[in-house]
Amino acid sequence: MGGDGTRDTSGGDGVRVFMALPAPEAADRDPFGQCLADVVRVLGLGVAREPGTDDPVWGHRVRAALREACERESAFPQEAFEVLLGAAVNDSNPSFNRWFVEAALNGFGRGRVRSRLIGYLRTGTDAERAGAARAWYWTALPLDHPQLRAAGPAGDRPEPDNGSVGVREWHEAALREFVDNEHLDVRRCILPGLPLRPSAYPAELHPLVDKAIAIARSHPDEYLRHRVEHQVRG
Repeated sequence: MGGDGTRDTSGGDGVRVFMALPAPEAADRDPFGQCLADVVRVLGLGVAREPGTDDPVWGHRVRAALREACERESAFPQEAFEVLLGAAVNDSNPSFNRWFVEAALNGFGRGRVRSRLIGYLRTGTDAERAGAARAWYWTALPLDHPQLRAAGPAGDRPEPDNGSVGVREWHEAALREFVDNEHLDVRRCILPGLPLRPSAYPAELHPLVDKAIAIARSHPDEYLRHRVEHQVRG
């Protein structure tokens, strides 16, 4: 599966292709530009925004500078944690948001990143909830930038990396959110990473799995109807 919500699954008779995740619905205010400015400021990336540059072009420049910074020996200030996760959550591109998540993972640890995304899912705006679900996919990346660290006492990463940290908590919160929150972007972004088998949840949540499947199957949105059938069969 890619960050855009697509995946080719080889089967005995051929290949199944998932629909790409649709673009988010238009928002009254897009905070991504400010998030990019905060990343540049806090990490000292030295990327000036030229007048008239739109957010997609500006975003590509900031991501490129961030990738270069991640290849160097770097000590991220503690303030970088929130600005990196804020950029990841507000980046509507489900592939390019990877670079903000990867920097945060390597600088601050998987457990801290996942805990913050769970917080966005539970208490954020609908746009932030959808963004947290898009960003969550990349939290499974390996930590392969040992030169990155957080400045200060927290930089020693007190806990060893654990690939399963927060996963069960995320799945349970995501299942509840999918069922209870009717916002289309939230449901679209949550569904691709949502297990739809009762065995993935405690017994008291099993009825919600059936309800989530029923919601997706009967939803007027083509993407949700398409995804749920592939996930139930898979």
